[in-house]
Amino acid sequence: MSSRWTNRDDDEDEYLSQRKKQKEEKRRLRDEKQRKAEAEKANDLNIDEVGRLPKRLRTASPPQEDAPEVTHPFDNSTQSFGSSNTLDLYDVLNSIDEGSYGFVSRARVKGSGEVVALKRLKIDRSVEGFPVTGLREIQTLKACSHLHIVNLREIVLGGPSLQDVYLVMDFLEHDLKTLLEDMSEPFLPSETKTLMLQICSATEYLHSNWIVHRDFKTSNILMNNRGEIKLADFGMARYTGNPPPKLTQHVVTLWYRAPELLLGAEDYGFEIDIWSIGCIFAELLTREPVFQGKNEVSQLSEIFTLLGTPTTKTWPGFRSLPNAKALYPLLNTSTSRKPTLNAARFPYLTSGGLQCLSAMLALNPDDRPTAAKTLSHSYFKEDPRPKPKEMFPTFPSKAGQEKRRRRATPQAPNRGDAPKLEAEDFAGILKTAEHEPQGAGFALRMG
Repeated sequence: MSSRWTNRDDDEDEYLSQRKKQKEEKRRLRDEKQRKAEAEKANDLNIDEVGRLPKRLRTASPPQEDAPEVTHPFDNSTQSFGSSNTLDLYDVLNSIDEGSYGFVSRARVKGSGEVVALKRLKIDRSVEGFPVTGLREIQTLKACSHLHIVNLREIVLGGPSLQDVYLVMDFLEHDLKTLLEDMSEPFLPSETKTLMLQICSATEYLHSNWIVHRDFKTSNILMNNRGEIKLADFGMARYTGNPPPKLTQHVVTLWYRAPELLLGAEDYGFEIDIWSIGCIFAELLTREPVFQGKNEVSQLSEIFTLLGTPTTKTWPGFRSLPNAKALYPLLNTSTSRKPTLNAARFPYLTSGGLQCLSAMLALNPDDRPTAAKTLSHSYFKEDPRPKPKEMFPTFPSKAGQEKRRRRATPQAPNRGDAPKLEAEDFAGILKTAEHEPQGAGFALRMG
């Protein structure tokens, strides 16, 4: 006969065994539900066979909850690049030019027969992979929409294993550099005004959207046979702010580089673009670059010869710039020069035009006008008025022929630190020019 205690133990064991089975069933159902949820999530995220997320998701930063939303004045974060077409959609016709950051060719769209420009980016994969200059150009051009800024149509891949990257852009027949070299006389005053207004309009658009171009020059300004200007080559462009961030000084092609950059300034802004446009203005008037230095020291010598040597009155604070210390012995001697920017140098320019040019080429960056202020300058309201684009002369296009042959000119600087200048580098910088304009010139030219 079994005791009542034995029966109680048997009942309790059966109860515990039942509870254990129930818990195991609940755990099995919960695990199965979790597996299904993970499988559905994996399908949405395209997780591969070994359980890894796609690279773009593995390398993305984890989301920060409750982080404050930060917007840029010219926000293009909603833009996406998507998949790219290939070069097979185009027939490459001929090479046009080689720049600092790419090779430009003329091509025809196979479907429509439309002629476009192809820019193959220079990519040194052994050093840094995809170049930052290419990324900046793509980012900026995709964000910009302006009549006088070249239109980026798409990005295509070509070459072996589709490793070459091409930017497909609108084709324009000329660049101002080649055009000026082939012209027997400069543009008429009315034509110069039309070109300058278009350049300043595009610059005002960039600056109002916090973009500094940092490589304005005549070879980067394109023109079609309808008198329309478009800015190109944004490899050095970048966003800035107020106050501006610390930036490299090794920017802008030498002949168009502002004096504060040559003296080592790290805090700079839109004023360096205005200086470059002033150099372009002078080049449109004479068909020759106004400052043609062989190096940084020679370039400063050219600038000081035309504009005079700076003083604490004309340019307060310039002595604090890194490379200005090497100039101290020269600036304290009798070799200091007075400005020679006058009508003798630019005989076709009115007094209003000379005032506009002088303001853009002010040594002190704080004295240079903004692009918006330049657009409203009285010079552009004087007679002769700006010529309508429809009345512009046409010029034979060399882009459809063999590769353009330009005279040797400086290339845009490569990435890296700007050179440090010492006192011995400036020896003879302020020597008297052999050929200097004497007195005021006079020239009558209608247009």
